[in-house]
Amino acid sequence: MNKLIKAISLLTLAALISLLMVNCSKSDANSNPITGDATIENTNIEKALSFDSGIDGTESIEDIIECIYECVNSMPVEDLNDGEIETLEYMREEEFLARDVYIKMYELYNIPVFNNISNSEMIHSTAMQALLEKYNLPDPGVDHEIGIFENEEIQALYDALVEQGSVSLQEAIIVGATIEDLDIADLIDHIENDVDNQDIGYALSQLLRGSRNHMRAFGAHLAFHELTYTPQFISQEMYDQIVATGWEVGNGFCVCQCELKKDDSERITE
Repeated sequence: MNKLIKAISLLTLAALISLLMVNCSKSDANSNPITGDATIENTNIEKALSFDSGIDGTESIEDIIECIYECVNSMPVEDLNDGEIETLEYMREEEFLARDVYIKMYELYNIPVFNNISNSEMIHSTAMQALLEKYNLPDPGVDHEIGIFENEEIQALYDALVEQGSVSLQEAIIVGATIEDLDIADLIDHIENDVDNQDIGYALSQLLRGSRNHMRAFGAHLAFHELTYTPQFISQEMYDQIVATGWEVGNGFCVCQCELKKDDSERITE
């Protein structure tokens, strides 16, 4: 929760700083008006769903959602602690926040990165939904409407992010990096401190891998526009390591191993 308060307070300062940097960025007139940079889109963003399936990105969103339910329901039902309950409820709406902001940014700028990653965030939120249903917990995302959240701090952050991203495409890209920065920090915190159930841990590890890939995608756009992003929630060292390493492909939900596995990529932690 404290991260959200920090995020909201830093957004105003970040907006002022980044506005000063826009004049140093490449003009959109020099790039493809639809993609920004076709090379970025073709080599990275088209993979936006592959890390959620674990196969090759040919699965539809409906197929991946089916995989999610089969995966989490194949694992044992274990007792929940308070931290796990709060994690599921909170991450359900935080993933919706990311999806909803990206939907708004795609409406404004028609850049595929926002559309593709909004689809991925929908998958991430659905993973939390599947776990909430498995454990018969109230779902704060049921009947969710774009931009409307039960959690007041998430609502305030959504409003601030949309306001900042509406200023310019460059600001929208910074907003994307900010969202993934916060998401990665929160997921690491939950995995390390709140969760010991196998199914929840597995699901969060998939979301964390996906969020690192999202950060790489926005990192490519930041580089193209010659923008500098300073991480607010993860360390600079972690951020540099993430954007400097290649696209992660792992087991995913459609190749569910039904056990927590820690590969080298998942050891990128604070």
